[in-house]
Amino acid sequence: MARPSRVSRALSQNFLTDPRAAARLADIAVSDREALLLEVGAGKGALTEHLAPRCRRLLAYEIDDRLVPTLTARFSALPQVRVVAGDFLRARPPRTPFSVVGNVPFSRTSAVVDWCLRAPALTDATLLTQLEYARKRTGDYGSWTLLTVLSWPRYEWRLLGRVGRYSFRPVPRVDAGIVRIERRRAPLLTPASLHGWRRLVELGFSGVGGSLHASLRREHRRHRVDEAFRRAGLVRGVLVGEVPPESWLRIHEVLAS
Repeated sequence: MARPSRVSRALSQNFLTDPRAAARLADIAVSDREALLLEVGAGKGALTEHLAPRCRRLLAYEIDDRLVPTLTARFSALPQVRVVAGDFLRARPPRTPFSVVGNVPFSRTSAVVDWCLRAPALTDATLLTQLEYARKRTGDYGSWTLLTVLSWPRYEWRLLGRVGRYSFRPVPRVDAGIVRIERRRAPLLTPASLHGWRRLVELGFSGVGGSLHASLRREHRRHRVDEAFRRAGLVRGVLVGEVPPESWLRIHEVLAS
């Protein structure tokens, strides 16, 4: 049988070993000691150790059954910590408000984020991801992705730091970024408007017509699209990825009226 210290490439494991980085991530993730936390991929417990004193209850998920016995023993004296053997992605989201935090396996980042965005009671997620993913999703490159824009009326995305690759074992090829996704207390659009928002954004990102302006004209009159661009402060040749979420909201305001 494989020893617990062995790394599973299939699980994309890069264990966080820098205690300062773990403490920093925990500080960002937890602002309320009454919080219910779900940790994605507890691994050997480096981050779990810093999360445990900061919350009321912590569910630490670990998919690698080789690590679970040691992880359970390490935190057996802490009643607020429960080690859950299994795949976080198969977990049923709590019905009460909760937060997600974790050093996310790079290969599973998109699936974890999708799980979080679908969870009705999620308040926030603080995830250590591949730096490029973090920068793309938060607009740090000066461009925004479809997922970010679609979710923007309900969630704010922020890049809150960088963690060097030598903070992990084995050492990955790239640095990591701290992504913070927070549910807005007051959504920027009403629930009734969200279907139209999705249709608009997906139309804009479709690429049909060769430009955002041309894509939107497939369903809206030219003068309305021109007015929407004017209100949003956009030029006709702007690339769809260069349009920030706030400008999308102005486009929606015009075209949905």
